Amino acid sequence: MSVQLETDELKSSLRGLLGSADPSEATMAIIEQGVVGEERMLIDGELVGSSSGAMFANVDPTTEQVLGMVADATADDIDRAVTAARRAFDTTDWSTNHEFRAHCLMQFYDAMMRNAELLRATTVYEAGIAVRTTNSIHSYAAISSIPYWAQMATSYEYERQLPDRPWAYGDRHRIRYEAVGVVAAITPWNFPLATAMTKVAPALAAGATVVLKPAPQTPWHATLMAKLIAEETDFPAGVINIVTPSDNDVAELLARDPRVDIVHFTGSTAVGKKLMSIASDRIARVALELGGKSANIILPDVPIEHVVPLAAGMLSVNAGQGCVLPSRMLVHESRYDEATELIKFAYEAMPFGDPRDPDVVQGPQITETQRSRILGLIDAGVAQGARVVTGGGKPAEFDHGFFVEPTLLTHVDENSTVAQREIFGPVLSLLPYKDVDDAVRIANNSTYGLAGYVWSPDEEAALGVARRIRSGMIAVNGSFFYGPDLPWGGYKESGLGRESGAEGFAEFLEVKTIAVGRAFEQ
Repeated sequence: MSVQLETDELKSSLRGLLGSADPSEATMAIIEQGVVGEERMLIDGELVGSSSGAMFANVDPTTEQVLGMVADATADDIDRAVTAARRAFDTTDWSTNHEFRAHCLMQFYDAMMRNAELLRATTVYEAGIAVRTTNSIHSYAAISSIPYWAQMATSYEYERQLPDRPWAYGDRHRIRYEAVGVVAAITPWNFPLATAMTKVAPALAAGATVVLKPAPQTPWHATLMAKLIAEETDFPAGVINIVTPSDNDVAELLARDPRVDIVHFTGSTAVGKKLMSIASDRIARVALELGGKSANIILPDVPIEHVVPLAAGMLSVNAGQGCVLPSRMLVHESRYDEATELIKFAYEAMPFGDPRDPDVVQGPQITETQRSRILGLIDAGVAQGARVVTGGGKPAEFDHGFFVEPTLLTHVDENSTVAQREIFGPVLSLLPYKDVDDAVRIANNSTYGLAGYVWSPDEEAALGVARRIRSGMIAVNGSFFYGPDLPWGGYKESGLGRESGAEGFAEFLEVKTIAVGRAFEQ
């Protein structure tokens, strides 16, 4: 078999990473036509501009050109949104009318499904995500979670009675679950639609009201949602509000506002710590899905020529901009040199470039600031002894766009900056281990604990390692841990609480114990 044929086969395999697929004709038609985004926000049931009239630019990370504008929310706009959400929760039956909540959510689902291809195209333009990787988490899989939450709205056991226990200072006891109140949902730019769905849909299903604040780098997916909600659903005014400030200091007002009952945030650990500190001043609840430094453990019995190239290639999905993506690969020391060559081969074959090209897997980074940070961390790694085997810089073939080459670092100290800090880019650190105990130790040597990956033909052996990793989610042998019924979240500095599943639904509920005595019984 020729090297060229092997390269072509590898490229074909890489194009199927994490459920990637050829985009539909409908998606490509929108891509070719271009996307015109919604400029307005949703506040108290109306599509509105900023109270100041100000707008900010939505920039295409592939061309570095302005795609269009969006309303720049002010402090007054934030206040109006919170006021509306508070009123809707306190003065309507939204929190107790389970059937109506399900009805509104299913209307939302239908509207989103009708616009799924537009949402895909919007993600390609404003986030730079390769179009072939948008068919799942960036569109249909995220949207398809809504019926799960609509069903949860009506089927959840909101009140249950415990068995009689006369000795427990009361004869009868009920446990009641009530909607938390007003939710400040703050979402990132890397998986904009998916993270919005894991907050907005379950919060609404639970009976909470919401103020959604998307990242300013990717506002259009949220303003499109705002348009659909306003024009195609029966959500009462104030139940769901969507605001788009460009200034994160304005967004912090949500965490400080005493009318907000829970701050539900996905993003960096540094910002999560700041929001947690702000919310602590008023003892407000927080739910935080933060950073990660996931280890990808290749056990000694793995046929690495088949597994390592694709396992390493996962880091190019979303241009490495994913908190759960495996940025540390651990291989047995006897296979280290072989793994190095396999990853080098895979990264040099990686289809990357314009995300509008249906053959591309890796697009640009989100901003020049993000690209500069990644390149700076690569330099820091080299200064601490790491070696760049391939990549490590800006690709020479592009004269615009915030691109970073798929990068492999070897001879990485497990305690060095690149092995410990979340890089959030297509940079893989390859680390050797002596035995399985050593691999587990290295994987757990992190302040993070979000996700992990284990590979072995011996499934029980892989599961044994998975159980020892101090992370909230583990994928074994190429699986993935995404779904509306699967709790998502991490240990240690990777966050607090969970998204999705019954556990994630519970984040939007308060718990009340009711004890009933027999004072008036004969």
